[in-house]
Amino acid sequence: MSGEEIIAALPYGEPFLFVDTINMVTKEEIHGSYTFKPEAFFYKGHFKDLPVTPGVILTECMAQIGLVSLGIYKMQDKDLSQLQVAFTNAQTEFLKPVLPGERVIVKAVQKYFRFNKLKCVVKLYDEGGDICAQGELAGIFSTKDEA
Repeated sequence: MSGEEIIAALPYGEPFLFVDTINMVTKEEIHGSYTFKPEAFFYKGHFKDLPVTPGVILTECMAQIGLVSLGIYKMQDKDLSQLQVAFTNAQTEFLKPVLPGERVIVKAVQKYFRFNKLKCVVKLYDEGGDICAQGELAGIFSTKDEA
């Protein structure tokens, strides 16, 4: 399954899609990137004179690339048009701000995948290679006929 096919199977659309590319994927690891658009809705008022990307949006970007995209790859033998994802847990820390217009790289490694529950260690880097956020994210995957 290609990166483009994974992105097409994501259950998100604009303005809430935070994946531009999937650069590498295996059964246990994924790398992807996203560039935060300076005109994005969440920068208005966060903060008034020095906008930064909210932590919840960084977590969402990490989840879309590092958890959901990897889960789609792992579930590719299922009917992906019927895929449902429930985000179950996030433990994250934020180490460096991400500014409007910045491109980030997300790298995730599977911690475990059992009973369709995926837990990953995820790191979000800036283009200079500095870690901006990191943590563990988990979610449950099913298809509508399994739910």
